[in-house]
Amino acid sequence: MTPRTAARRCRPSRVAEAAAAVTARGRILPALIAGQVAMHSAMAGQRLAAPLQALHLGYAPWAVGLLLALFAALPVLIALAAGRLADRHGYHRPVQLAVGLTMLGAALALAACALSGGWQFGLLCLGASLSGAGTNIGLIVVQRTAGLMVADPTERLRVFSWLGMAPALANVVGPVSAGFMIDAGGFAWAYALMLVLPLASLWVARRVPATPDAALALPQAEAGSSWALLRLPGMRRLLTVNWLLSASWDVHSFAVPVLGHARGYNASTIGLVLGSFTLAVTLVRFAIPLLAHRLNEITVLRSAMLLTGCVFMLYPFAATAWLMGVCACLLGLTLGAVQPMVMSTLHHLTPPSRHGEAIALRSMAINASSSLMPLAFGLAGSAVGPAVMLWAMGSAVGGGSWAAGGLRQALAGATAADPDRR
Repeated sequence: MTPRTAARRCRPSRVAEAAAAVTARGRILPALIAGQVAMHSAMAGQRLAAPLQALHLGYAPWAVGLLLALFAALPVLIALAAGRLADRHGYHRPVQLAVGLTMLGAALALAACALSGGWQFGLLCLGASLSGAGTNIGLIVVQRTAGLMVADPTERLRVFSWLGMAPALANVVGPVSAGFMIDAGGFAWAYALMLVLPLASLWVARRVPATPDAALALPQAEAGSSWALLRLPGMRRLLTVNWLLSASWDVHSFAVPVLGHARGYNASTIGLVLGSFTLAVTLVRFAIPLLAHRLNEITVLRSAMLLTGCVFMLYPFAATAWLMGVCACLLGLTLGAVQPMVMSTLHHLTPPSRHGEAIALRSMAINASSSLMPLAFGLAGSAVGPAVMLWAMGSAVGGGSWAAGGLRQALAGATAADPDRR
């Protein structure tokens, strides 16, 4: 048999393997998305109900702020352990832990409804910490599994764009369902629903195949401290870019209500401005899978940072609610495109056996920002006003686009060192 004949006989089998891989992704990706939506919805609903209950019990606003911060505080502390757990055990065992912690958090909040005095607030705080930790473990595991499903960079962009729809959908399902349950039967009914929702993650997890133990073994050459990942070429640049863009998201969520209140807009108008931002995020993540073959991660990141900086500079000059809505839409388009690009680049820069730890480092930066930045925004907003805060953030994120530009060389180096990683 000549080599050419052998190649012809092998070609159909390769085509069949590729088709089988696409079919498998078509089954697994919806399960990953549904599982993340179920867990994240439970946490998001609890994040709405717990502060409302604390206010109903007469606690001060600072206590409510502390309660909200706890949803992101514990994930910062356990993120690296969660990443190593995902690298070591794959999908199923970490997801079971994530579901258990999320349900325990809701159960503690439910128990608080049956108590009185300081025990109530204490259980709400502990429940917030556990629910946030469980959801964050689930997020790390789902993102790691999704990234390992594909090797082609274009397909990876599509996968992470679809996966990015899960938190947006969960942030609608969880708070809306919790709000209806509170109005219909009280806080206990809302927590009971949040207790049941994560079970759907276990049900859909059956569609995700188990990873063989041999494939999860960490090569000795790649073993070492999680912080050693920061020495990988481009990693610190990528995390800097990710932090700047995450902080931009946070400052927008904080500044728009303050700016709208100062201009005398009612709550529904401010809600519509923020809603237009969320709508734009959703639309751009629907569009990325269709345009993935034309997109370059670094070009999109640099453009997003520059455009975000420009929008922040213009935001204080938006004199009407309509113009604020236009700025919010533009900002949603730029920031909504970032997450798939960051995740695709992150998977390219790191060895496959340490993707979980790399995702955990990113998660730590985001959750630390979500815990500390609202306090910083509050102090800055009181001192200089929301307009100066927007201009400062715009200058920082626009000027930081140089960091994104330097990622191109790091990506080229990673491809040269390991062509299969791309």
